[in-house]
Amino acid sequence: MKKRRKDLKPSELAALQAEENAAALEALRKRREKEHKKMMRSKGSNKRVGKSWKNDVGIFLLLTITGLFMIFPIYLAVVNSIKPVQEVFLMPPKLYAMDPTFDNFKDLFKIANNSWVPFSRNIFNSIYVTVVATIFHVLFASTAAFVLSKCKFPGNALLNQIVVIALLFNSTVLYIMQYIVMATLGMINTYSALILPIIATSMGLYLMRQSMTSIPDAMIEAAKVDGAGALTILRKITIPSVMPSITICLFLTITNSFKLFHQNLALTAGAPGNKTQMVALDIYNTFYSRTGFEGVGQAKAVIFFIIVAIIALAQLRFTRGKEVES
Repeated sequence: MKKRRKDLKPSELAALQAEENAAALEALRKRREKEHKKMMRSKGSNKRVGKSWKNDVGIFLLLTITGLFMIFPIYLAVVNSIKPVQEVFLMPPKLYAMDPTFDNFKDLFKIANNSWVPFSRNIFNSIYVTVVATIFHVLFASTAAFVLSKCKFPGNALLNQIVVIALLFNSTVLYIMQYIVMATLGMINTYSALILPIIATSMGLYLMRQSMTSIPDAMIEAAKVDGAGALTILRKITIPSVMPSITICLFLTITNSFKLFHQNLALTAGAPGNKTQMVALDIYNTFYSRTGFEGVGQAKAVIFFIIVAIIALAQLRFTRGKEVES
Protein backbone atom coordinates (compact mmCIF):
# COMPACT_ATOMS: atom_id res chain seq x y z
CA MET A 1 0.00 0.00 0.00
CA LYS A 2 1.41 3.36 -1.09
CA LYS A 3 2.09 5.91 1.59
CA ARG A 4 0.38 9.23 1.49
CA ARG A 5 2.62 12.16 0.51
CA LYS A 6 2.39 13.76 3.95
CA ASP A 7 3.54 10.50 5.60
CA LEU A 8 6.74 10.32 3.54
CA LYS A 9 10.11 11.17 4.96
CA PRO A 10 11.89 14.21 3.51
CA SER A 11 14.33 12.02 1.61
CA GLU A 12 11.51 9.90 0.19
CA LEU A 13 9.53 13.02 -0.74
CA ALA A 14 12.53 14.49 -2.59
CA ALA A 15 13.05 11.24 -4.47
CA LEU A 16 9.35 11.14 -5.43
CA GLN A 17 9.45 14.73 -6.70
CA ALA A 18 12.60 14.01 -8.72
CA GLU A 19 10.89 10.97 -10.25
CA GLU A 20 7.78 12.99 -11.16
CA ASN A 21 9.89 15.78 -12.70
CA ALA A 22 11.82 13.26 -14.78
CA ALA A 23 8.57 11.70 -16.00
CA ALA A 24 7.15 15.12 -16.91
CA LEU A 25 10.31 16.05 -18.81
CA GLU A 26 10.24 12.75 -20.68
CA ALA A 27 6.60 13.28 -21.65
CA LEU A 28 7.39 16.81 -22.82
CA ARG A 29 10.35 15.55 -24.85
CA LYS A 30 8.22 12.89 -26.56
CA ARG A 31 5.49 15.40 -27.34
CA ARG A 32 7.98 17.79 -28.90
CA GLU A 33 9.54 15.01 -30.94
CA LYS A 34 6.09 14.05 -32.19
CA GLU A 35 5.27 17.65 -33.13
CA HIS A 36 8.65 18.02 -34.85
CA LYS A 37 8.13 14.87 -36.92
CA LYS A 38 4.64 16.04 -37.86
CA MET A 39 6.00 19.45 -38.91
CA MET A 40 8.78 17.85 -40.98
CA ARG A 41 6.28 15.61 -42.73
CA SER A 42 4.15 18.67 -43.47
CA LYS A 43 7.18 20.54 -44.86
CA GLY A 44 8.11 17.56 -46.99
CA SER A 45 4.59 17.37 -48.33
CA ASN A 46 4.58 21.09 -49.16
CA LYS A 47 7.94 20.74 -50.84
CA ARG A 48 6.72 17.86 -52.94
CA VAL A 49 3.44 19.54 -53.83
CA GLY A 50 4.26 23.24 -54.28
CA LYS A 51 7.99 23.80 -53.88
CA SER A 52 9.51 21.58 -56.53
CA TRP A 53 11.95 23.12 -58.98
CA LYS A 54 9.57 22.44 -61.85
CA ASN A 55 6.88 24.58 -60.27
CA ASP A 56 9.44 27.30 -59.54
CA VAL A 57 10.54 27.34 -63.17
CA GLY A 58 6.92 27.41 -64.36
CA ILE A 59 6.04 30.35 -62.10
CA PHE A 60 9.22 32.18 -63.16
CA LEU A 61 8.41 31.72 -66.86
CA LEU A 62 4.78 32.82 -66.36
CA LEU A 63 5.82 35.97 -64.49
CA THR A 64 8.53 36.71 -67.07
CA ILE A 65 6.10 36.43 -70.00
CA THR A 66 3.52 38.57 -68.17
CA GLY A 67 6.19 41.17 -67.38
CA LEU A 68 7.29 41.30 -71.02
CA PHE A 69 3.69 41.93 -72.13
CA MET A 70 3.51 44.80 -69.63
CA ILE A 71 6.86 46.31 -70.64
CA PHE A 72 6.43 45.93 -74.42
CA PRO A 73 4.08 48.96 -74.92
CA ILE A 74 6.47 51.14 -72.93
CA TYR A 75 9.40 49.91 -74.99
CA LEU A 76 7.47 50.53 -78.21
CA ALA A 77 6.61 54.10 -77.13
CA VAL A 78 10.27 54.84 -76.33
CA VAL A 79 11.45 53.41 -79.66
CA ASN A 80 8.84 55.34 -81.65
CA SER A 81 9.74 58.56 -79.84
CA ILE A 82 13.31 58.40 -81.22
CA LYS A 83 12.26 57.44 -84.76
CA PRO A 84 12.15 59.97 -87.58
CA VAL A 85 8.67 60.70 -88.93
CA GLN A 86 9.20 58.53 -92.02
CA GLU A 87 9.92 55.48 -89.83
CA VAL A 88 6.87 55.75 -87.57
CA PHE A 89 4.44 54.34 -90.17
CA LEU A 90 6.92 52.07 -91.92
CA MET A 91 5.39 48.73 -92.95
CA PRO A 92 6.13 46.20 -91.67
CA PRO A 93 6.85 48.12 -88.47
CA LYS A 94 10.29 47.83 -86.94
CA LEU A 95 10.83 47.15 -83.24
CA TYR A 96 13.91 49.36 -83.26
CA ALA A 97 14.92 52.75 -84.65
CA MET A 98 17.02 52.43 -87.80
CA ASP A 99 18.03 56.09 -87.66
CA PRO A 100 17.52 57.17 -84.03
CA THR A 101 17.14 60.88 -83.36
CA PHE A 102 16.10 63.13 -80.49
CA ASP A 103 14.54 65.73 -82.78
CA ASN A 104 11.08 64.77 -81.57
CA PHE A 105 11.96 65.83 -78.03
CA LYS A 106 13.58 69.04 -79.31
CA ASP A 107 10.49 69.84 -81.41
CA LEU A 108 8.26 69.09 -78.43
CA PHE A 109 9.80 71.87 -76.36
CA LYS A 110 9.89 74.21 -79.37
CA ILE A 111 6.17 73.91 -80.14
CA ALA A 112 5.05 73.51 -76.50
CA ASN A 113 4.57 77.23 -76.00
CA ASN A 114 3.82 78.17 -79.61
CA SER A 115 0.38 76.57 -79.69
CA TRP A 116 -2.90 78.44 -79.27
CA VAL A 117 -3.06 77.01 -75.74
CA PRO A 118 0.44 76.25 -74.36
CA PHE A 119 1.30 72.73 -73.22
CA SER A 120 1.87 74.06 -69.70
CA ARG A 121 -1.88 74.80 -69.54
CA ASN A 122 -2.61 71.13 -70.26
CA ILE A 123 -0.29 70.09 -67.45
CA PHE A 124 -1.98 72.56 -65.13
CA ASN A 125 -5.39 71.14 -66.08
CA SER A 126 -4.26 67.61 -65.27
CA ILE A 127 -2.73 68.61 -61.94
CA TYR A 128 -5.72 70.74 -60.95
CA VAL A 129 -8.29 68.06 -61.76
CA THR A 130 -6.18 65.39 -60.03
CA VAL A 131 -5.68 67.33 -56.80
CA VAL A 132 -9.27 68.53 -56.44
CA ALA A 133 -10.84 65.21 -57.45
CA THR A 134 -8.55 63.18 -55.15
CA ILE A 135 -9.17 65.34 -52.08
CA PHE A 136 -12.94 65.38 -52.46
CA HIS A 137 -13.17 61.72 -53.47
CA VAL A 138 -11.26 60.55 -50.38
CA LEU A 139 -13.39 62.80 -48.15
CA PHE A 140 -16.60 61.60 -49.78
CA ALA A 141 -15.58 57.92 -49.72
CA SER A 142 -14.47 58.09 -46.06
CA THR A 143 -17.58 59.80 -44.72
CA ALA A 144 -20.04 57.84 -46.87
CA ALA A 145 -18.35 54.54 -46.03
CA PHE A 146 -18.51 55.36 -42.31
CA VAL A 147 -22.23 56.04 -42.57
CA LEU A 148 -22.94 52.91 -44.61
CA SER A 149 -20.85 50.59 -42.41
CA LYS A 150 -21.38 51.93 -38.86
CA CYS A 151 -24.73 53.76 -38.89
CA LYS A 152 -28.05 51.93 -38.88
CA PHE A 153 -30.92 53.61 -40.72
CA PRO A 154 -33.77 52.59 -43.05
CA GLY A 155 -32.46 51.80 -46.52
CA ASN A 156 -28.89 51.05 -45.39
CA ALA A 157 -28.86 47.58 -46.93
CA LEU A 158 -30.33 48.89 -50.19
CA LEU A 159 -27.66 51.58 -50.52
CA ASN A 160 -24.92 49.04 -49.86
CA GLN A 161 -26.32 46.83 -52.62
CA ILE A 162 -26.39 49.80 -55.01
CA VAL A 163 -22.70 50.44 -54.31
CA VAL A 164 -21.87 46.81 -55.13
CA ILE A 165 -24.00 46.83 -58.30
CA ALA A 166 -22.32 50.06 -59.45
CA LEU A 167 -19.01 48.18 -59.59
CA LEU A 168 -20.38 46.05 -62.44
CA PHE A 169 -20.58 49.03 -64.82
CA ASN A 170 -17.49 50.17 -66.68
CA SER A 171 -16.98 53.94 -66.60
CA THR A 172 -17.17 54.08 -70.41
CA VAL A 173 -20.78 52.83 -70.28
CA LEU A 174 -21.75 55.79 -68.09
CA TYR A 175 -20.44 58.58 -70.31
CA ILE A 176 -23.77 59.14 -72.12
CA MET A 177 -25.65 59.39 -68.82
CA GLN A 178 -22.93 61.60 -67.37
CA TYR A 179 -23.13 63.85 -70.42
CA ILE A 180 -26.91 64.17 -70.03
CA VAL A 181 -26.58 65.02 -66.33
CA MET A 182 -23.78 67.54 -66.92
CA ALA A 183 -25.68 69.14 -69.81
CA THR A 184 -28.78 69.45 -67.63
CA LEU A 185 -26.72 71.12 -64.90
CA GLY A 186 -24.99 73.40 -67.41
CA MET A 187 -21.52 72.00 -66.65
CA ILE A 188 -20.45 70.85 -70.12
CA ASN A 189 -17.01 72.19 -71.13
CA THR A 190 -16.12 73.04 -67.51
CA TYR A 191 -13.79 71.55 -64.91
CA SER A 192 -16.83 70.34 -62.96
CA ALA A 193 -17.66 67.90 -65.76
CA LEU A 194 -14.25 66.29 -65.21
CA ILE A 195 -14.13 66.40 -61.41
CA LEU A 196 -17.63 65.41 -60.24
CA PRO A 197 -17.75 61.97 -61.94
CA ILE A 198 -14.40 61.08 -60.33
CA ILE A 199 -15.64 62.08 -56.88
CA ALA A 200 -18.67 59.81 -57.26
CA THR A 201 -16.82 56.66 -58.39
CA SER A 202 -17.93 53.56 -56.47
CA MET A 203 -14.62 51.67 -56.25
CA GLY A 204 -13.09 53.88 -53.56
CA LEU A 205 -16.34 53.92 -51.60
CA TYR A 206 -16.57 50.12 -51.75
CA LEU A 207 -12.97 49.65 -50.60
CA MET A 208 -13.43 52.04 -47.68
CA ARG A 209 -16.72 50.48 -46.64
CA GLN A 210 -15.30 46.96 -46.68
CA SER A 211 -12.35 48.08 -44.59
CA MET A 212 -14.49 49.93 -42.04
CA THR A 213 -16.74 46.90 -41.49
CA SER A 214 -13.74 45.15 -39.89
CA ILE A 215 -13.55 47.79 -37.12
CA PRO A 216 -15.24 46.34 -33.98
CA ASP A 217 -18.56 47.99 -33.12
CA ALA A 218 -17.54 47.81 -29.45
CA MET A 219 -14.75 50.31 -30.16
CA ILE A 220 -17.22 52.74 -31.73
CA GLU A 221 -19.69 52.32 -28.86
CA ALA A 222 -16.92 52.89 -26.28
CA ALA A 223 -15.99 56.13 -28.02
CA LYS A 224 -19.63 57.25 -27.96
CA VAL A 225 -19.83 56.48 -24.22
CA ASP A 226 -16.76 58.68 -23.70
CA GLY A 227 -18.62 61.54 -25.39
CA ALA A 228 -17.01 61.40 -28.86
CA GLY A 229 -19.12 62.64 -31.75
CA ALA A 230 -19.37 61.12 -35.22
CA LEU A 231 -16.67 63.35 -36.73
CA THR A 232 -14.31 62.68 -33.81
CA ILE A 233 -14.82 58.93 -34.15
CA LEU A 234 -14.20 59.17 -37.89
CA ARG A 235 -11.05 61.28 -37.50
CA LYS A 236 -9.52 59.68 -34.39
CA ILE A 237 -10.52 56.02 -34.69
CA THR A 238 -11.83 55.08 -38.11
CA ILE A 239 -9.38 56.86 -40.43
CA PRO A 240 -6.21 55.64 -38.64
CA SER A 241 -7.60 52.08 -38.69
CA VAL A 242 -8.19 52.04 -42.46
CA MET A 243 -4.98 53.67 -43.70
CA PRO A 244 -4.18 50.73 -46.05
CA SER A 245 -7.51 51.26 -47.81
CA ILE A 246 -6.89 55.00 -48.00
CA THR A 247 -3.51 54.23 -49.57
CA ILE A 248 -5.17 52.17 -52.29
CA CYS A 249 -7.91 54.77 -52.76
CA LEU A 250 -5.37 57.59 -53.12
CA PHE A 251 -3.24 55.58 -55.53
CA LEU A 252 -6.16 54.68 -57.81
CA THR A 253 -7.65 58.19 -57.78
CA ILE A 254 -4.39 60.05 -58.42
CA THR A 255 -3.23 57.85 -61.28
CA ASN A 256 -6.66 57.54 -62.92
CA SER A 257 -7.34 61.28 -62.64
CA PHE A 258 -3.97 62.39 -63.98
CA LYS A 259 -4.17 60.13 -67.03
CA LEU A 260 -7.86 60.92 -67.69
CA PHE A 261 -8.67 60.66 -71.39
CA HIS A 262 -12.06 59.22 -72.37
CA GLN A 263 -14.00 61.37 -69.93
CA ASN A 264 -12.13 64.45 -71.09
CA LEU A 265 -12.91 63.59 -74.71
CA ALA A 266 -16.58 62.77 -74.08
CA LEU A 267 -17.59 65.59 -71.73
CA THR A 268 -15.48 68.57 -72.83
CA ALA A 269 -13.28 67.57 -75.81
CA GLY A 270 -10.93 70.27 -74.52
CA ALA A 271 -13.50 73.03 -75.13
CA PRO A 272 -13.71 75.93 -74.99
CA GLY A 273 -10.63 76.54 -77.12
CA ASN A 274 -8.69 73.59 -75.62
CA LYS A 275 -8.76 75.30 -72.21
CA THR A 276 -10.04 72.12 -70.48
CA GLN A 277 -7.76 69.81 -72.45
CA MET A 278 -5.67 67.51 -70.24
CA VAL A 279 -2.31 65.95 -71.06
CA ALA A 280 -3.61 62.59 -72.32
CA LEU A 281 -6.03 64.27 -74.75
CA ASP A 282 -3.29 66.64 -75.90
CA ILE A 283 -1.04 63.65 -76.71
CA TYR A 284 -3.87 62.05 -78.70
CA ASN A 285 -4.55 65.25 -80.66
CA THR A 286 -0.84 65.76 -81.34
CA PHE A 287 -0.45 62.28 -82.80
CA TYR A 288 -3.69 62.01 -84.79
CA SER A 289 -4.61 65.61 -85.62
CA ARG A 290 -1.31 67.11 -86.73
CA THR A 291 0.45 65.64 -89.77
CA GLY A 292 4.18 65.21 -89.28
CA PHE A 293 3.96 65.40 -85.49
CA GLU A 294 3.48 61.67 -84.83
CA GLY A 295 6.98 61.37 -83.33
CA VAL A 296 6.34 64.41 -81.14
CA GLY A 297 3.17 62.73 -79.86
CA GLN A 298 5.20 59.65 -78.93
CA ALA A 299 7.78 61.85 -77.18
CA LYS A 300 4.99 63.46 -75.17
CA ALA A 301 3.70 59.99 -74.28
CA VAL A 302 7.12 58.95 -72.93
CA ILE A 303 7.43 62.09 -70.81
CA PHE A 304 3.86 61.60 -69.63
CA PHE A 305 4.65 58.02 -68.55
CA ILE A 306 7.69 59.20 -66.58
CA ILE A 307 5.60 61.84 -64.79
CA VAL A 308 2.86 59.32 -63.91
CA ALA A 309 5.48 56.84 -62.62
CA ILE A 310 7.13 59.50 -60.42
CA ILE A 311 3.75 60.59 -59.00
CA ALA A 312 2.74 57.01 -58.26
CA LEU A 313 6.03 56.15 -56.52
CA ALA A 314 6.09 59.37 -54.50
CA GLN A 315 2.48 58.95 -53.42
CA LEU A 316 3.02 55.30 -52.51
CA ARG A 317 6.12 56.12 -50.44
CA PHE A 318 4.31 58.95 -48.62
CA THR A 319 1.23 56.90 -47.77
CA ARG A 320 3.29 53.90 -46.69
CA GLY A 321 5.14 56.19 -44.27
CA LYS A 322 1.78 57.36 -42.90
CA GLU A 323 0.73 53.72 -42.44
CA VAL A 324 3.81 52.99 -40.35
CA GLU A 325 3.26 56.11 -38.22
CA SER A 326 -0.38 55.19 -37.60
